[in-house]
Amino acid sequence: MERIGQRLQHLPPLAQETLIVVMKFSVVIFATVAVFFQDLVIIFTDAIQSETTSYILAVPFLLIYLIYRKRKMVEAVIPLESPKLFRRVQINEVVGAFLFLASFLLYWYGSYTFTPLEYHIFALPIFASACILILFNTQMLRQLLFPIAFLFLLVPPPSEIVYNLGALLSTISSELAYNLLRMKIVGFPVSFGYPVSITGEYGNPVIFITQQDGTTISLAIDIACSGIYSQIGFLIFALFIAYIIRDKTWKKTAIFLLGFPLIYLLNVLRITTIGIIGYHYGEDLALYVFHLLGGWMLIFLGTLFILATSEKLFRIQIVGKQTEKCLKCNQTQLSDRNFCLECGRIQRMIFNKINKRTIAKTIGVILCAVLIVSIQTPVFALTEGPAEVILQSTQGEEATTKILPQVSDYTLDFMYRDETFEQRARQDRSLVYAYFPNNDTKEIIWVALEIASVKSSLHTWETCLITWPLSRGYQPRVEQIELRDVQLVQNPPIKGRFFIFQYKGSNSIQAVFYWYETSIFKVNSSSEQKHVKISLIAYPDSLEDLPEMENQLLIVATTITSHWQPIKMWSQVSLLISQNGDKLFTTTILLLGVVLVFYVFGRRKERRQKAVVYQKLSKNNKQIIEAVRRTEKSMLPTLNGIAKSYARMTGKPPDKEALTEKLSETEKTGLIKSEIANLQDEPIRVWRTEFSL
Repeated sequence: MERIGQRLQHLPPLAQETLIVVMKFSVVIFATVAVFFQDLVIIFTDAIQSETTSYILAVPFLLIYLIYRKRKMVEAVIPLESPKLFRRVQINEVVGAFLFLASFLLYWYGSYTFTPLEYHIFALPIFASACILILFNTQMLRQLLFPIAFLFLLVPPPSEIVYNLGALLSTISSELAYNLLRMKIVGFPVSFGYPVSITGEYGNPVIFITQQDGTTISLAIDIACSGIYSQIGFLIFALFIAYIIRDKTWKKTAIFLLGFPLIYLLNVLRITTIGIIGYHYGEDLALYVFHLLGGWMLIFLGTLFILATSEKLFRIQIVGKQTEKCLKCNQTQLSDRNFCLECGRIQRMIFNKINKRTIAKTIGVILCAVLIVSIQTPVFALTEGPAEVILQSTQGEEATTKILPQVSDYTLDFMYRDETFEQRARQDRSLVYAYFPNNDTKEIIWVALEIASVKSSLHTWETCLITWPLSRGYQPRVEQIELRDVQLVQNPPIKGRFFIFQYKGSNSIQAVFYWYETSIFKVNSSSEQKHVKISLIAYPDSLEDLPEMENQLLIVATTITSHWQPIKMWSQVSLLISQNGDKLFTTTILLLGVVLVFYVFGRRKERRQKAVVYQKLSKNNKQIIEAVRRTEKSMLPTLNGIAKSYARMTGKPPDKEALTEKLSETEKTGLIKSEIANLQDEPIRVWRTEFSL
């Protein structure tokens, strides 16, 4: 580390400053992407192919703009130092270390659960915040807080919310569109009053339109047509617009809330327009327009409409007024100062010199990230597929039973391939096998093998059988008896889920045990990595047979996971951390809370002590501090503002160069502090008091 520091010292000062800043930001980006690379690949692969999460594709572009907009503030706060918690330790380093540990524990605990991806993505912003605090300061995190919080939008929305809200919106949308189509408006240039009717099929509202030739076309308003995907996608744009608007908070809130009903009304108009086109020009053109006016088009039109009308409706400043140009901002006249004496605008950045502490923290973050990546395991247990999924034969495609193991006392047979379900769920393969018992003491165990390129195509059983019907306003055909997670394999940890239910109106009981893996399948001559859901299904005769049936399912499940040969095993330390991750995470957060409480009380005590010091100062020093205190109560305490307050107190205007020197001298007492304020994303030099009278 000393050699690195010596080599950097030989570089010109500007090159040193630039190099260390670029290195710090590169480390933050590298560490975050490296640790969460697998999760990001899954998230964005799903977003490309799934309409539910397609909005995630816009997050990186909006994030880049948010950071670009903050570039001047980010550059200005780089040399700042955070307050000290102890004599040599700054508060940002301590908090950053705790957040780093917390994100690591949350990540590993998530890997031990049934839904690891959601936990991992939730830990991503915490990890990024920790890296920024360790390598920079608290002011840097404050400036980048919203862009970092924006990363929480990468977490996929719960399917329960999507189904329930989507069902409600589809019902209301269909009723509104139906009434618009059948309504006759006197004097309106477009002739409404179309021959339409509405009913429900399979839980979805359907609008029937009778054309002029007597034929009937149907327009099903399912979740995809409800506008729920547009609402979810518009959420990030509404947050983005509300944040970049330079105006009052209530106006930002108003424009944020206004967008959602607007998007919904646009979706109703889309359905109505498609119905009109279908009546006049047929079903084919109506379907073409439906796909043309998709969710992204609604989001674009809604965003454009809000931007076009908000300035007139609320007099909102979208870009903000151009600040008046200061005639005294002349960089050539600066000496040791880096700000304008008149307006306070930062004109030249002054960076801290490279020191061993900075190099040590940077190398430490790199080593920690490399260590995490080196012991990292796949999001879902990665296994080596034992055989081809589909074999080519002279008769065409046929499935192989080699993909599943032989189980004692059972005979394995391939039953069928469900191509209809494949197309509906957007899966690569949906295969059904069966283990037939060799004696009458055991039940048949069915195996459903679902293989897909994206995780979102593999739905949970309870969502399909219970959540989805409830979202459509229908009572589920089944009644849940039990739902619990079970540790299937300890190393690598694979969790399965028991879902036991009974069909209403009969005594038929179904027991399902299913889990997710990521496996390498051999399709013909090529190897491809796919997501897979394996479901073991049995039909016990009564509730009393459930314990024995669960044992049989676990035996078969364990045999299958062993047959698929997990590629990467976990170390005992990793298993211990993940198994107790929830307790360790809670303990870390509690310790962080104790540290912050200790810091707050320490700051209060320090401010009271400084108030005593203030009473002992000379009259001239008190006047300087009093000018700062009065200015910060009424306006931004720039040098110009402080000079005006000082002139009102003493009756004579001070020389600003001399006042700057007095403020710098007074800063050494700790009673005032120089800070950087944000004025429409322009860094401004200000002074604030550090004590309370």
